[in-house]
Amino acid sequence: MLIALKWALAVAMVFAGVMHFRAPKGYERMMPKWLPVHRPLVYLSGVAEVLGGLGLLVPQTQVLAAWGLIALFVAVFPANVNMAVNKIPLGRRVLPTWVLWARLPLQLVFIAWAWAFT
Repeated sequence: MLIALKWALAVAMVFAGVMHFRAPKGYERMMPKWLPVHRPLVYLSGVAEVLGGLGLLVPQTQVLAAWGLIALFVAVFPANVNMAVNKIPLGRRVLPTWVLWARLPLQLVFIAWAWAFT
C-alpha cells in the first residue's frame, strides 16, 4: 500500500511539474503580485516538482525528496491563498469559490502524504 502511495505521489508531482512548462501562464496568474519574476519561479517550482517526484522513487534520495516536497508545498501555499482570495481560474476552468478554498487544507494532505516517506 505504501509503495502504491509513493508511486501515486511521484506520478502526480512529475505530471504537475511538467504542466509548469506546458502551461506556465496559468501558474503565473496564481502567483501573488508581490513575488518577483513569475515565469522563472514557475519553472523553478516545476523543476522542483519533477525532481521531488522522481526522487521519491530512488531509495537513496527518497527522504531528501520528501522533505523537498514538503518545503515546496509550504512555499506554494501563498499562491493557493492568492488563487482563492482573488478567484483565479485553474487553467481555463473557472472553479466554484468553495473549491478554491477547499484546496487550501488539501495542502496539509499533501504534506502528510510526503511526510510518510521521510
